[in-house]
Amino acid sequence: MIRSWLYVPGDRPDRITKALAGPADAVIIDLEDAVAAAAKDDARRNTLAALDDGATAFVRINAPGTPAGEADIAALAGSTPAGVRVPKCEDPGELRRVADALGVPVYPVLESALGVENALVIATAHPLVAGISLGEADLAADLRVAGGDALTWPRSRVVVAARAAGLPSPVQSVWTAVRDLDGLRASTEAGRRAGFFGRSVIHPAQIPVVHQAFAPDPAETAWASELLDRLSEAGTAAWIDHNGQFVDAAIVARARWVLALAEAEEKEGQHS
Repeated sequence: MIRSWLYVPGDRPDRITKALAGPADAVIIDLEDAVAAAAKDDARRNTLAALDDGATAFVRINAPGTPAGEADIAALAGSTPAGVRVPKCEDPGELRRVADALGVPVYPVLESALGVENALVIATAHPLVAGISLGEADLAADLRVAGGDALTWPRSRVVVAARAAGLPSPVQSVWTAVRDLDGLRASTEAGRRAGFFGRSVIHPAQIPVVHQAFAPDPAETAWASELLDRLSEAGTAAWIDHNGQFVDAAIVARARWVLALAEAEEKEGQHS
């Protein structure tokens, strides 16, 4: 039920501390795009220090097979991140190597045409694969498109592959126009309708918008609760409810998912 995944540069220990204490559901310490080549070693040291201090954080490594990526894997071996995002994923064999080396949940990011074509084999490459997602900026560049609607098919592809592999719905890629919160809201709501759950963010100001977009709708929650209350009364595999709507196992599964979201939201409210 993670809604917001906040990237924070690994070479900024002050920002790591602030992010871990902030409202994001998950923090990703970034060793890749947000860190200049000259600062990679510092970023690794900061990341290990945070993890050694008991931080619950994810880590995005550099692409496996590159010198920086191999150094990241060596540094993280034996540490305890909540999970590792693996960028530029195309080869399931390479992902298996990373998962075996780290022994923690891995989250491959598909950022090329080949990665998207291999979505299902990557999603099922190893028992430690915990989720897949798109890196839309790199993918758009590889496809030579301008993004937006041009990525509709790859988005659907990764949604289908994730669910076919029994993984959670994929996390939506970042919204790079940090000040455009209305655009973020519209894009996130569209992503939720398209089968995504949760979003990567690059600024704390984006977090409330993302949380609101994934909050359960009161009317939908009431519908789900009523449907499940009537489930035991129906006594059949499929029926017509009192509103004249056909109900079967798929509709029941949807109702259970809606109530799970509502329960998670309620628990967060109790602890905030």
